[in-house]
Amino acid sequence: MNNCPTKVCVAKLLCCVMLVSILSACNSTPRRDPDYSPSYPAAFPEPVQRHTGSIYQAGYDVALFEDLRARRIGDILTIQLSESTNASKTSSTEHDRNTENSIANPTILGSSPLFNLPGVLPLASTEDNNLSTNLSSSNTFSGESDSAQSNSLNGDITVTVADVFPNGNLYVRGEKRLNLNQGNEYIKISGIVRPVDIGSDNTVSSTKVADATIIYNGDGAGADANKLGWIARFFISAVFPF
Repeated sequence: MNNCPTKVCVAKLLCCVMLVSILSACNSTPRRDPDYSPSYPAAFPEPVQRHTGSIYQAGYDVALFEDLRARRIGDILTIQLSESTNASKTSSTEHDRNTENSIANPTILGSSPLFNLPGVLPLASTEDNNLSTNLSSSNTFSGESDSAQSNSLNGDITVTVADVFPNGNLYVRGEKRLNLNQGNEYIKISGIVRPVDIGSDNTVSSTKVADATIIYNGDGAGADANKLGWIARFFISAVFPF
């Protein structure tokens, strides 16, 4: 009778865990990463009203000959993703070692020692044993490994200028969030762009982004199905002793 309250508590705990899991699965709103949040332009102070009698008033920004390429904090820039990697590695290792040692029966005071080793039966004893010794060992190791990887990422992502360096280069960052088939897909990118690499249509290739960080991942049922459980990860980790 004393175990009944304990069983009830365990059952309630399991129900709470299942309920939390179901509710977390229902939450499909994409999460925002603050490290890739958009940057907003600084607010310009309201210019002082001056009556000069001219068409163009002092203190007002009038841009007649500038293009639409990003150059200030908060400006928008489109990055064309065209990433493709192919890598392969093959290694083969083989070790072979043979060792042999021999010690002859020594000569002591002009004679070689001989001694008797009695056996289980009296007739099994021998009298011609000496101190000569032979040792030999052989070790062989052979190993091979082969690894190949291929990745491709294509598409467009629009980011904002987060900072402008003294030399005119732009630090850009941004994130795209998609909710597809009960899961979320995230594309994140950050890096440094030269203004001369920006096209007239305000686009730049991802291959021309310096110090680029490109992340493409997801969450949800599809992503969870492709992950190993924590027990399986333990058995293939470096901490597993066998």
